[in-house]
Amino acid sequence: MFFKVGRWPAFLLGLLLCLAASLAAAASTTRMVSAAVDELSLRTGPGTRYEAVWTVAKGYPLKVLSKRGNWLQVSDFENDKAWVYAPMTGKTAHHVVKAERANLRRSASTRSAIVAKLRYGDVLRTLERRGDWLKVRLAGGTTGWISQRLTWGW
Repeated sequence: MFFKVGRWPAFLLGLLLCLAASLAAAASTTRMVSAAVDELSLRTGPGTRYEAVWTVAKGYPLKVLSKRGNWLQVSDFENDKAWVYAPMTGKTAHHVVKAERANLRRSASTRSAIVAKLRYGDVLRTLERRGDWLKVRLAGGTTGWISQRLTWGW
């Protein structure tokens, strides 16, 4: 026998604490989705009978707050909250520019040449991460690097 009878309660308590800690860590993981259709309606509640308050374009990143059936309650980079139909979202990583203006650069350095000028709200397809930099692609196909601190998403 591996454990004495007197040690079982302490062992089980330790096991339960480890399990609780791992469940708490999993629950705190931010789940992100992006719009998988050309135009995704964001609604005031979980269903088509609720008003569509705004729409976002394909790729727009959203943070999942909760789920009710096939509907996700989400928030965007401005912390606006709404509901979306889950089958119209995907797991393709995207970021959105949260700075008023940002430079897209040829390489992951502020000394690198600027390949495009970005504006607040521009959606970027995330291709690669290197330290505090993201390699992204614009809707038109231009690729480059942007400082992650100028964006929101995953």
